[in-house]
Amino acid sequence: MGEINFNNKVINSTKWSALTEVISRLVGPIINMILARIIAPDAFGVVVTVTMIISFADMLSSAGFQKYLIQHEFKDNEEKFKHTNVAFISNIAISLFLWGTIILFSEQIAVMVGNPGLGNVIAIASIQLPLTAFSSIQMALYRRDFDYKTLFIVKMVAICIPVVITIPLALLGLSYWSLIVGTISMHIFNAAILTIKSKWKPKWLYDIGILKEMFSFSIWSLIESISIWLTLWVDVFIIGSFLNEYYLGLYKTSTTMVNALMALVTASVIPILFSTLSRLQNDETEFKHMFYRYQRIVAYLILPMGFGVFLYSDFATSMMLGNQWYQAGGIIGIWALTSSLVITTSHFNSEVYRSKGKPQISFISQLISLSIIIPACLISINYGFWALVYTRALIRLESIATGFIIMKTYMNFQVMQTINNISKPFIFTLVMCLIGILLKQLADSVYWIIISIFICATVYIVLILLFAKEDINIAKRVVKRIR
Repeated sequence: MGEINFNNKVINSTKWSALTEVISRLVGPIINMILARIIAPDAFGVVVTVTMIISFADMLSSAGFQKYLIQHEFKDNEEKFKHTNVAFISNIAISLFLWGTIILFSEQIAVMVGNPGLGNVIAIASIQLPLTAFSSIQMALYRRDFDYKTLFIVKMVAICIPVVITIPLALLGLSYWSLIVGTISMHIFNAAILTIKSKWKPKWLYDIGILKEMFSFSIWSLIESISIWLTLWVDVFIIGSFLNEYYLGLYKTSTTMVNALMALVTASVIPILFSTLSRLQNDETEFKHMFYRYQRIVAYLILPMGFGVFLYSDFATSMMLGNQWYQAGGIIGIWALTSSLVITTSHFNSEVYRSKGKPQISFISQLISLSIIIPACLISINYGFWALVYTRALIRLESIATGFIIMKTYMNFQVMQTINNISKPFIFTLVMCLIGILLKQLADSVYWIIISIFICATVYIVLILLFAKEDINIAKRVVKRIR
């Protein structure tokens, strides 16, 4: 009976989690599209700087305690709540210390990240640190208890904040302050909802022994998080240090929009893929078969999406961000192209490592990438903004080669088998692009662009129906599993 209740919990939480993911991934880009038409790129650049600083400080303050509370088996609720209190108080204390440090050195930090004069903005925006520290531990308890319905409510409130606060303030001309106030408001509402509905309430209870136990568990998680943060933000830090907030906003907003577009596919697949591979980790043949199946289905969706945005980058930029972001076309195009190649060939490798119980391999992969990204960005920025944009985008292809080597060496995945697995969607995508290039030569009006995109999509679908009927059946089974 207990196992049945547990399975029902998992199924129910999966539905709420999937619903949350789908709605947030659809609504988020739409909100950004609206804001991009109201707020100038340099205002987004200011927010990017603040977000970079806060995300790093927030990562340090959390110290990986959330994962400990989710994964650890406690004897009873009393023991669980003791550990929760220690984690909560530690998070709050660290976040307040970091916030105080940021306030004290706000101007120096602003200069360091290339935005002198924004010290007060950074100091005020950093109030998010104690707010997120207040919420994060409670969110871990909700995830542990599979209470994704409450997390769904929290996410829906977060989605509504830009509509009722950020967009009106932006229309009133508050520029980057509208984004900052909106974000702070979101964290306040999150903390209030989570606290009201939570069975656990904060108490003054602390134990150094428990802190040591949790920290020894979380240290590797924290180290890996730092490496991931560096991979995500090192290029932003370099742009902010060498250029101004206009280019910073232009770059980060463009890449974020592309990532959100790709996440419409990957965010739905990754949780299911990890769960499936974990169950098959001892069956090598079926394990590989399942990985290749998911990889091929994703390739059919991601490759035409990435190549299509690259081919029609100016049109895509106009649709997503508006005319004042016309310079973003080059960034969006090359980022979409390289994203489609990286996602298709190496993005899911980390799920293999994790499902096999070897997350340290993912950390090694991150270090290899960083050892190439950092010097490449530092050298290319000396030749201007666009040199860095194309260098950073193309250097991502390194992860494909690294992934092939690691997957073959440690996981016994053959390179040619992976290439053959995605050969059909890749060939179909190239055919679609060739037709698109020819159609673009005939006219350049908006109406013709829309018609040519429709023709390209039709050709791609026809090729699948004619030459990939077996993959269509596989896709149907995958979609059924995701549901």
